[in-house]
Amino acid sequence: MATSNNSKPENSNQLSSDKQQELLQTLKINPALLNTNLQPKARRSSSIPTNYAQFEELPQFKQLQVQRAIAEKMNVLNPFFACHQTMAKNKTKINDQEFYNFSTYDYLGLNGHPQINAAAIKAMEEFGTSAGASRLVSGERPPHRELEEKLAKLYKVENALTFVSGHATNVSVISTLFGREDVIYHDALAHNSIIQGAVLSGAKRYSYAHNDPKALEELLKQTRSQYKRALIVSEGIFSMDGSIVKLNELIELKKEYVSFLMIDEAHSLGILGKSGRGCSEYFNINPSDVDIWMGTLSKTLCSCGGFVTGSNTLIDILRFCAAGFIYSVGMSPPLAAASAKAIDLMRAEPERVQKLQEISSFFLEEAKKRNFNTGYAQGYGIIPIIVGSSLIAGRLATHLFNRNINVMPIIYPVVEEGLARLRFFLSSVHQKDEIIKVLDIVAEELPKVQK
Repeated sequence: MATSNNSKPENSNQLSSDKQQELLQTLKINPALLNTNLQPKARRSSSIPTNYAQFEELPQFKQLQVQRAIAEKMNVLNPFFACHQTMAKNKTKINDQEFYNFSTYDYLGLNGHPQINAAAIKAMEEFGTSAGASRLVSGERPPHRELEEKLAKLYKVENALTFVSGHATNVSVISTLFGREDVIYHDALAHNSIIQGAVLSGAKRYSYAHNDPKALEELLKQTRSQYKRALIVSEGIFSMDGSIVKLNELIELKKEYVSFLMIDEAHSLGILGKSGRGCSEYFNINPSDVDIWMGTLSKTLCSCGGFVTGSNTLIDILRFCAAGFIYSVGMSPPLAAASAKAIDLMRAEPERVQKLQEISSFFLEEAKKRNFNTGYAQGYGIIPIIVGSSLIAGRLATHLFNRNINVMPIIYPVVEEGLARLRFFLSSVHQKDEIIKVLDIVAEELPKVQK
């Protein structure tokens, strides 16, 4: 059938071969590029070994392989990632068996409290399980504001800001506020999040001997004048050792050497002070003498996340400049509501704090009666039993697990080789008879693994 003069020839939307060549000459393009079916050939520089792009060749993986091989040879169970089948309190359930539990930092025994559950459920019903966006854009919800108001009031400071992670809180805050012209002084046993924040900031970093203000003062004398801003940062209670910061001395040094002072209260809020308000109550100081109060929501306040409290100016800077806040989704509303209710309960029931302090002191006394090395522990929530090598710590944890005691070994590189330990977390719901029984079993099993 004949086509009309107005009909388009088949494939009329493509250039003829002659026209393509003419256009290529005009644009001086390689004709080979015109063929869209050609795929770029995979190329590799012969000077780059292929194992540089293999996860199996990473030193971290090789170290894991060595550790696992040694553990298998020595009949040491892998204690990590054990699945708890119930809410972990002073007792827990693993592999359908009940265990005495000393590996959970629910210090005041509030996790699962009916009022906290009800607050979380109410927030979930109203706002869902996710904030749905960064709070900077459209993720702000009433539970965030309620929690931050209660945190500021608890710390007796102007304002507060919450983050989705405690680790990210330290990293974001330190790296936001300090830079290459500045200097950061931290305890030799500082938490990884503090060190990572300092490294990311680009500031010069110095560590001083554990809990030694005189060593810090000597560093300040020698180096402070070389930098613009300075941060002194310490944990309130040190997470691996249970030692308490010497806060009054740090306040004096921060004033004398014109520095900011930051205290990480991850393990001291709810533990220190008559009513659990942490270091400021324990030391009876003016809260504004500490420039940055940091803490976590996953321990005493039994949800998940981190927070900072301090001046309006500090919080304003972080709200608009901290990458870990502005580029991250807002805290889950049910979790914020849970922590807010936990604050209410802690303040309404100070006997929980007193019970925790009593049971922690009892544990430390009983451990010392059995001549265990408890290191720097002062009897507040965290008490290590230091046993020596990582292998001994792993074997002891295995022996205890086989006797239905769940306590985690802390091994190299988290602590120095030779200072490996079992770390016992105490809770207000632990009982004295449980502690005596467990420590007696530790005393039986420790000599067996030291042979």
